[in-house]
Amino acid sequence: MTEELKELGEHIAASIENDIHGWRVEHGELTVDARADRIAQVMLFLRDDALTRFLVLIDLCGVDYPQRSKRFDVVYHLLSMHNNTRIRVKVQVGEDETVPTITSVHPCADWFERETFDMYGIVFSGHPDLRRILTDYNFDGYPLRKDFPLTGHVEVRYDDQQKRVVYEPVKLVQEYRNFDYLSPWEGAKYVLPGDEKS
Repeated sequence: MTEELKELGEHIAASIENDIHGWRVEHGELTVDARADRIAQVMLFLRDDALTRFLVLIDLCGVDYPQRSKRFDVVYHLLSMHNNTRIRVKVQVGEDETVPTITSVHPCADWFERETFDMYGIVFSGHPDLRRILTDYNFDGYPLRKDFPLTGHVEVRYDDQQKRVVYEPVKLVQEYRNFDYLSPWEGAKYVLPGDEKS
């Protein structure tokens, strides 16, 4: 299988060498690093080429690397049922940059791109309806970014008594606890809360 993936990687690199930065086979999977501004052309080639035939977009997601200058990766997972092969395509994008939409190549990318925008703030240029999909319209920030604070924001819920949606500060129900991760078989070297009576 690894040899087949290497041959496929070489074919892709030879065919669209100006649109990609490189490729590699790791852990039995082919990964292609594409140029962000050429992602639609790369996806079109992978879909329509007779040797690749990656017709199914399985997933599209974001990854946050705050220490990098190009902070985000957008990762596309494709499937060729004809060849029984999967491929991962990655593009790097900065916080103030955009990625072209691939909805003209894979219409199912519509909601995947909306979710990535909603969770990471990655903007897909040319998207037909780029708006939040999981959070509220007035939501502040992007929840899957590594620098997103865990507290200090508002939560939204429907209040049955008021018969409307209400905004309230986030309340942590459980107080912060330090866990010592000791073996439960050996027992803690101190009295655990609730064990005072025994």
